[in-house]
Amino acid sequence: MGVSGCGKSEIGARLAAALGVPFLEGDTFHPQANVAKMSAGMPLDDDDRAGWLLTLQGKIQAAKQRGEGLVLSCSSLKRRYRDLLRQADPQLRFAHLDGGRAVIEGRMRARSGHYMPTSLLDSQLRDLEPLQADEDGLRLDLTLSPDQLVSLILQHLKTQQ
Repeated sequence: MGVSGCGKSEIGARLAAALGVPFLEGDTFHPQANVAKMSAGMPLDDDDRAGWLLTLQGKIQAAKQRGEGLVLSCSSLKRRYRDLLRQADPQLRFAHLDGGRAVIEGRMRARSGHYMPTSLLDSQLRDLEPLQADEDGLRLDLTLSPDQLVSLILQHLKTQQ
């Protein structure tokens, strides 16, 4: 979880590979209306995100029902979004990739082909509700190397078994 540009996709894909489970990029499940809105520099609101979050919840629930692991990259900016996703699997864990605005903006500017403009970063940072003490997960410094981040997540998962 985390704002756009924090590295969710890369770390999620690497983590899924390390665990030998499927990886789903949450952004690919946004309806076209959401993509168009973000591409136009307009932030999504809770109503925009509702259907998208329910789709992701369904993906989590289907994996749980099959008895399979799953790694999903998803901004999960607000506690209520995470609570909705957790309804599909109460054992769902979150890895919050966190860092300074300047670092994230630099990453967003360096990538190509993504619909999310840097102008929306501030709205995402405003909406972000970091993990709370009663939420299963960990907060990670996104400036660590991808290998270090995956290693820390794997260590956390081992301690939670």
